[in-house]
Amino acid sequence: MNNTRLFTGTPVRIDDEGQFSAIWKQALTGPVRITKEGLVGDVQADRRVHGGPEKAVHHYAGENYAKLAERFPDIAEALAIGSIGENISTFGFDETNVCIGDIVRIGSTVLQVSQPRRPCWKIDSRYGLKGITAHIVESGLTGWYYRVLEEGEAAPGDIMVRLERPAGAVLLDTLWQTWHQHRPDAERLRAIAGAPGLTPAWVKKIHDRLDWLKANLPQTDQP
Repeated sequence: MNNTRLFTGTPVRIDDEGQFSAIWKQALTGPVRITKEGLVGDVQADRRVHGGPEKAVHHYAGENYAKLAERFPDIAEALAIGSIGENISTFGFDETNVCIGDIVRIGSTVLQVSQPRRPCWKIDSRYGLKGITAHIVESGLTGWYYRVLEEGEAAPGDIMVRLERPAGAVLLDTLWQTWHQHRPDAERLRAIAGAPGLTPAWVKKIHDRLDWLKANLPQTDQP
């Protein structure tokens, strides 16, 4: 059920203003080395928002494509697995059953879920249709990133196995939906900030928002 498909790509120009993206990726047919920086041969166009040790590998659920195609039937054929820029696609893992901090093995590589993907306008550009990014944000069909705990090798068709779920783990869907509430519950935000394995960048984002809520909302609204 969770046999993996693997993808890598290099940046290409996507507009007349000189913007580049590596969202166009090619399916691999053989094994690939996965290091702390990601799949060998995969290159990110803007490392401020993609790549690096905390966002080394991007996973997108195969099930999500059918959901997107139902919402955007005019581009259903374009919504093929691998087309949203992921490195890994599987069936059986998605935002409703994957937690921040989950540790998984694929081939000889050990990965840990570190944060959700934050979709940007380049997804709309990829498919030539406005509104896809906004729908992904609203629905939480974001995908997620891994850090690499143990470098190794993986190949298409390898079975991804969950090795460990730490105490206090938080579902990706819970994180995303809570974060996007107008007035999220402060205690729930604190619990999410304490989720084992969450990237420092997201921990800071959450604490900054908690500080803002405390300073700007009546104390009766926030515990």
